[in-house]
Amino acid sequence: MSDSCVHTSAAQQSALHNIARLRRIGIDTSHELVVFMPQSCLVCRSEGFEAQTQVRVRLNGRSIIARLNVITSDILADGEAGLSESAWSALGAANGDLGRFEHPDPLESLELVRGKLYGKPFDRKALKTIFDDVLAGRYLDVHLASFVLACGPGRLDFEEMVHLTSAMVDAGDRLDWNRQIVADKHCVGGLPGNRTTMIVVPIVAAAGLTIPKTSSRAITSPAGTADVMETLAPVNLDLQAMRRVVEREGGCIAWGGSVSLSPVDDLLIRVERAIDIDSEGTLIASVLSKKKAAGSTHVVIDIPVGPTAKVRTEAAARKLATELAAVGHAIGLSVETMISDGSQPVGNGIGPALEARDVLAVLRGDANAPIDLRERALALAARLLELGGAASAGQGIRRARDILDSGLAWKKFQAICEAQGGMKDPPRAPITCDITSRYTGQVKAIHNRQIARAAKLAGAPEAKAAGVDLHVKTGNRVERGQPLFTIHAETEGELLYARTYVESHPLIVDVGGVP
Repeated sequence: MSDSCVHTSAAQQSALHNIARLRRIGIDTSHELVVFMPQSCLVCRSEGFEAQTQVRVRLNGRSIIARLNVITSDILADGEAGLSESAWSALGAANGDLGRFEHPDPLESLELVRGKLYGKPFDRKALKTIFDDVLAGRYLDVHLASFVLACGPGRLDFEEMVHLTSAMVDAGDRLDWNRQIVADKHCVGGLPGNRTTMIVVPIVAAAGLTIPKTSSRAITSPAGTADVMETLAPVNLDLQAMRRVVEREGGCIAWGGSVSLSPVDDLLIRVERAIDIDSEGTLIASVLSKKKAAGSTHVVIDIPVGPTAKVRTEAAARKLATELAAVGHAIGLSVETMISDGSQPVGNGIGPALEARDVLAVLRGDANAPIDLRERALALAARLLELGGAASAGQGIRRARDILDSGLAWKKFQAICEAQGGMKDPPRAPITCDITSRYTGQVKAIHNRQIARAAKLAGAPEAKAAGVDLHVKTGNRVERGQPLFTIHAETEGELLYARTYVESHPLIVDVGGVP
């Protein structure tokens, strides 16, 4: 009996070597799970943990794999482990809980990524294995970056694109609307102010088609459709709420992050933006996997082309269009594409509230509504009405225009907002600053990326009222001293930040003329 007690005590003592008291230290690492430990802590010494290694943390039946950061100051005491906000939430921890720390199993699926980097094609089984580990939280951002590079420009053939798209669909939830035709639309991006979704959805829903639209928030842009819609109505709909809205109104405009549709893609997008790689193959898989997972059957995809857009040439756009349609067909989607003008921003506003203002002006039929936003939305809605059988060939534009001009689209949009939780007015920025022309002459070009950057520096999309309000389009005649655009901000500091950037980039709006 005495020996048994000694053995138990030793086992308990050994177990304490990998246990630490958890502490919330209030560090936001975005989506990445991070654990912080003192350099001298018993757990680090006994387990051989080093900075930047992966650590499994267990608590009350939950488990996460996090990246270890080693603390050399006295922020944490020996026996304590700090958790980032994302790790804290994932574990459901409370201050003082005792967490168990272990080495995770070897990340064997990384060999499949290495194989692709050296020329071995991905098959669907390999991608499933990789994605299982990704969803289990076993891939750090550096591992995700290696996968993105393995799928980089020109590295995926047609079969791999199909496998990648299908694997992304399989990795998340899927919706089934029990309808033969479920409509959807998408834009490949790169064009500020292109907020057509919020006009297309009510037109198509008012025509009797089902269009459950999930949209993204901004990643590096001044606004995503979800950010803009959120200034008017709630967008954080779970699957049950989304289904309720669609059953009632025929359509919705929800944030895709609130439903688990193609969750692997959400993780990859974050890394792609950080390393500024957005390859054709992953773009196709990203777009089509979310459409398939959302239960869509018929999709129209807008491909803007311009010198400062995401797609720079007509040839590249035609190639992308062909591949989107072919991969769509392979996974059971009917896909049509529309190659459009991406030479300058759409509408006037760039930033959530300013873009919402433009959308409302088009839906209400205001005299000052931006014509380019209206016409682009009508063209997309027309294609979708014809593709979905709600208009005969060649008659889609007339039907879409009738629905918009009659006020039916505006009425439907209000109903969708009410069904999603109630409609409100978009906020207005308390501080503005006009940027005027240095020359008299004609507007030669507007730089999409630079004008978007200015809107972001002003605070968008986090500051919903912030952004840029354009007053000119290419080809317009302007006088010296005439306002080209207005910066909107919620704080003086953000206004100064944006204005400093604009002053150092005088060709954001390029006016060819004389002082």
